[in-house]
Amino acid sequence: MALLLTLARGAVTGVGKRPSPHAGLPDVRLSETGVRTDPARVAAYARVCGFPAPEGGADLLPLTYPHILGFPLAARIMAARGFPLPLMGLVHTSVDIVAHAPLTLADRPELVVHAEELRAHRRGTEVVMVTEARLGGEAVWTDRSAYLARHRVDEEAAPAPEPAAPPVPLPEVETWRLPADLGRRHARVSGDYNPIHLHPVTARPLGFPRAIVHGMWTVARCAAAAPGATRITADFRRPVLLPSTVEYCAEGPRFEVRSRAGLHVTGLTAS
Repeated sequence: MALLLTLARGAVTGVGKRPSPHAGLPDVRLSETGVRTDPARVAAYARVCGFPAPEGGADLLPLTYPHILGFPLAARIMAARGFPLPLMGLVHTSVDIVAHAPLTLADRPELVVHAEELRAHRRGTEVVMVTEARLGGEAVWTDRSAYLARHRVDEEAAPAPEPAAPPVPLPEVETWRLPADLGRRHARVSGDYNPIHLHPVTARPLGFPRAIVHGMWTVARCAAAAPGATRITADFRRPVLLPSTVEYCAEGPRFEVRSRAGLHVTGLTAS
């Protein structure tokens, strides 16, 4: 309920904001100590994202789950009137998650979140949010996530996309059929009720013809396909409209998600 109120406040405070990479970032660092994990909620998250179901307190948390625990703090920062980007409609563009040490259901970490960087993007302005989970004062898990506020940019001032050789397609491993309600299902287990993920009616005013899947669902599903990974990095290149059929492709540490529409996600895992 508290997170929903934060998202609602973000919808109000975002009205009239003019995103710019030259705006100042608030010097705010939010934390919460002794964070408990609800085994039932973790199990529901595991089902939606394809992880094995946890069975006891000693079980490791899914690699991406601390992001869910820290999201309410990140949302509070981004929903503030002084935050330069509107919370509603932000698009996840990249993520880098590292588990420095194991986190289990029984652990009670401290979560610390802050906005690290504001930067220009060819389609608008990005912010980098950093979340840490700490045990005994030491960081055991870190997430750096970039979110894009889409807006018109000066073509001369916008950073040009980096030239790159056409990637060699990776071999297909699995086909995933994503139902129309996947955004709503992931919202229920993550708390991220951004309207771009929920329904075509709520996604269209924000520039999408249909709802798009959460970037964190996609990276979680890729992490679930790489058991034992302690790090995952991903770039979200093209939104996945719902419903869709996509292919998960991987070779060694590299992975990608693609469909007939093109390449959606590229990334790396490490153990």
